[in-house]
Amino acid sequence: MTRRELMVLIAAAPLARPKEAPTAPVSIARCRTYDGDLAGGLSTMFDQLGGLGRIVKNKTVTIKVNLTGSPGLRFQGKPLGLTHYTHPKMAGAMAYLLERSGARRVRFVESCWASSGPMEEYLLDSGWNVRMLFGAAKNVEFVNTNGLGGAKRYARLRVPNGGSIFPAFDLNPAYEDTDVFMSLAKLKNHATCGVTLSMKNCFGITPASIYGDDSGVHEPNESPTKGRGAVCHFGKRGPSKSAPQENDPASNRHPGYRMPRIVADLAATRPIDIALIDGIETIAGGEGPWIQGLRSVQPGVLIAGTNATTTDSVATAVMGYDPRAPKGTAPFVDCDNSLRLAEARGVGTTDLKNIEVRGLSIREALFPFSARA
Repeated sequence: MTRRELMVLIAAAPLARPKEAPTAPVSIARCRTYDGDLAGGLSTMFDQLGGLGRIVKNKTVTIKVNLTGSPGLRFQGKPLGLTHYTHPKMAGAMAYLLERSGARRVRFVESCWASSGPMEEYLLDSGWNVRMLFGAAKNVEFVNTNGLGGAKRYARLRVPNGGSIFPAFDLNPAYEDTDVFMSLAKLKNHATCGVTLSMKNCFGITPASIYGDDSGVHEPNESPTKGRGAVCHFGKRGPSKSAPQENDPASNRHPGYRMPRIVADLAATRPIDIALIDGIETIAGGEGPWIQGLRSVQPGVLIAGTNATTTDSVATAVMGYDPRAPKGTAPFVDCDNSLRLAEARGVGTTDLKNIEVRGLSIREALFPFSARA
């Protein structure tokens, strides 16, 4: 799709209600820096979506942040929050805003890379001011979901209609024991999945203790030190036998087939109630510094919604891509389109004609990620 074709698509998108797939409004806001009034800007965005209090008042809110890869890996020596990690100021502003909106408890979660220790220690290694986050709200907690993390048992969440790869996932119970689930993602490309937004961010809810390269054969390994490449990316081995095994061990092993389907299945299994995508400052060309050809970019936008597929579709359009693009078309050059797969599972719509955009328009926010400065 050319830039001209994308602009025609955007211009033709009326503020219509869906005919089939679920939808919800999406808010876009201009935000150039992390040093301004982030909480105030986010409050305005959520007001455009009907108010945050109606979703979180007297509720436990669990926030999946994006801390992909080792904190020791930096791009151009920059702070992690300016490239591929969730920025700590975004997390702090969100914690403050949630408490002000009546949330009973705020829980930050991540399956910390190659770690089974406390999430607070991982955050300190990542340059976060953990004390600031605790000060942002009274009832804040952190859970490393790479294993049980002190819990007694895993929660088994079944994929509606059986799933494409796995029929169910065994996850840290933090993902089940919550009233509201939020994905706090970065606006980025992904080397395998094309884009990594609110739904792809939740690929990381799978614990390495079960789905990792050094997970236990029969029982979980509660001290994992590796990623999920062998199990989730390439299907070279199965998860620990304590968890549900693959539906079809003879299915396609290509990561461009497997990963988008796992992303879509997880989006249907553990629905995202709030999707917030940080495009203030990020990277283009991949998901982290281990990918060749990365570029630092400053789109200067925030994107929020209450339906993950609609939010990710708008974010994909802001990045200069068609959210309905087929395999072989950028950004889904060598993979199936995870957004369309999620749509097929009934998570939400990818059709821009059926998504109401509030605040900044897609045209005003457009920042083509394929363009070179």
